[in-house]
Amino acid sequence: MLEIKGLRKAYGDNEVLRGVDLDARSGEIVGLLGPNGAGKTTLVSIVAGLRRADSGSVRVGGVDALADSQTARGLLGLAPQDLGVYPVLSVERNLSFFAELAGLRGRTVRDRVVDVADALDLTRLLGQRAGTLSGGQKRRLHTAMALVNDPKVLFLDEPTVGADVRTRNQILEVVRRRAAAGCAVVYTSHYLTEIEDLAATVAVLEAGQVIARGRVVDLVAEYGSPALRLTFDGPAPALDGFEVSGPVATLKTPDPARAAADIMTRLNGSAARLRGVDIVRPSLEAVYLSLTGRRSNEETPTETEEITDELVA
Repeated sequence: MLEIKGLRKAYGDNEVLRGVDLDARSGEIVGLLGPNGAGKTTLVSIVAGLRRADSGSVRVGGVDALADSQTARGLLGLAPQDLGVYPVLSVERNLSFFAELAGLRGRTVRDRVVDVADALDLTRLLGQRAGTLSGGQKRRLHTAMALVNDPKVLFLDEPTVGADVRTRNQILEVVRRRAAAGCAVVYTSHYLTEIEDLAATVAVLEAGQVIARGRVVDLVAEYGSPALRLTFDGPAPALDGFEVSGPVATLKTPDPARAAADIMTRLNGSAARLRGVDIVRPSLEAVYLSLTGRRSNEETPTETEEITDELVA
C-alpha cells in the first residue's frame, strides 16, 4: 500500500534522507522509530506532497505520489505531532473541512464525520468550539481529522504526546481497527511500549537511512543484547570494552550486573562524576539503544515542522 524506494533529500550540504527504503502493506502497522533529526518529519512531508524529493520514488495505493501528489494525498491520512485543530471552528466543522480538502462532498462528508466522531468519542462535542476542548479531546480531534477521508495509508506522528491514559487507549484502539480494516499505518513514537502494544513491525530510521526493519521478536533476537550503561556528568571516560557517546558509556555483555560490580572498582577519579547506572535487558528498548546509542525516553519529541498549515495552503 505504501512503497518508498531510494528516497533522498538534502538541504544544502545537509543530507537528511540518504536513500530511504520503506514499505507498509495493507493491514500492517509499522512503528517508525528514530532519534530527533533522523529524518522522520522530512520523510512524512515528502510522502504527503509538502516537500520535493531530490530522487527516489513514493507510491501510495499504487499512485505515484511524487508525480501526482494531489491524487495520492486523497488516499493519505496525516496527523503531525503538533496539533492542527482550528480553535474558532466547531469540532464538526474541523472534521468536515478536512474531509472536503480530501475531495469528499455532500452526504459522504456527513457520514464520515459521524463515523470518526463515534470512533474517538467526539459525538457529544461536535457542536463545541475546538478551542474550548481539553488537551485530550483536542488530541482525539486531531487524530480524527486524519481519519475523516477514510485513508488507505495513515501517518500518525507522536499521536499520544501529552495525552491522558483514556485518550491514549482510544487512539491505540482506533489504530488497531484501522489496520484490521486494511489500512496501512505508519506510527512514530518515542513511547516504545505503544509499538509493542500495537504488535507493530518496526523500522528504525537513523541519520537518514532505515538501518533495521522487522518484527519486534526478530529484532530483539538480533540486536537486543544485554548491556551495562553508565551516564556521567560531562564526557564519559574511556573504559575498556565500552562504547562512548558523549556522557554515556555502554558495554554489551551477557552479565551486566557482574560487569557493573567490576567497573565500580576501576572508575577511580571518574566515580565522582557518575550519575546513573542502568542494566539493559533484551527488549525493544535494548534494540533501540543498540542501534542508535541512546534510549528512546532520553529525547522529547521535538523534531517537528509546521506541516498541518501546509496541508491547507
